[in-house]
Parts: sequence; C-alpha cells; structure tokens
Amino acid sequence: MTRSWSTPAPLVAAAWVSAALLAFATVITTENAGRLLVGLATLLVSYLAAFASLARPRLSADANGIAVRGFASTTHLAWHEVKVKLQHTRRLGREQQALELDADDRLVVLTKLDLGADPVEVASVLHALRP
Repeated sequence: MTRSWSTPAPLVAAAWVSAALLAFATVITTENAGRLLVGLATLLVSYLAAFASLARPRLSADANGIAVRGFASTTHLAWHEVKVKLQHTRRLGREQQALELDADDRLVVLTKLDLGADPVEVASVLHALRP
C-alpha cells in the first residue's frame, strides 16, 4: 500500500492566480521602485507555485521506504536508513509541528503546508508502514 502527501491543489491554484495578478500589477505600475518590488514578489510567488506544482506528491511511502520529491528529482530512502521524527517549535505564541526525515547525509523537514495534512498524523502513518 502506497501513501502520498502533497500541497493541497486549491492552494497551488491560488498561488498561480496570485502570481498572475502580481504580474499584471508589475505591468501597470508606473513607479520604477514599485515595479521592482512587485516584480520581485511576482518572481517569488511564481517560483513557489512552480515548486508546489512540480513536486507532487511531495512525500510518498510504501513498504520499501520513503520518496521525497523536489524540484527536479526524487530522493528514495530505504526504511533502514531514515529516522522519522516530529519537531515541535513555538514561535510567536503558536506551537507548530514539522516532520523530520533524518538520513545519514540529508535532513528533510516537511511542514503542514508541504504535506497537506497534520505532520503528527503523517508520522503515525509512516511508523505504521515501516516494516
């Protein structure tokens, strides 16, 4: 059984719409400083939307191991070489969780935005899939 998680599709669509609106605002802005700032915001939102579109699914797991998809490649990690941990942080009065996949030579940190699900639930599913 293969399970996968990725950024919610409506959120990715909203990012593309925002990028298009920012691009339009860049064209109609008359001030050079404003055009530069809005243009940089357009590039940033476009990059994030492209990453969320291309890196789908962001995380998938089965009995063989875990696959983490990035911009141009997918990293496959066998169960024996990865530790699944939850990272709890408290910032600005809010507690947030992130899923850490710790292999010998790499550390992958995935948030609720990356997974489209609560990292605590994803961690429990990963622990259940682990042989």
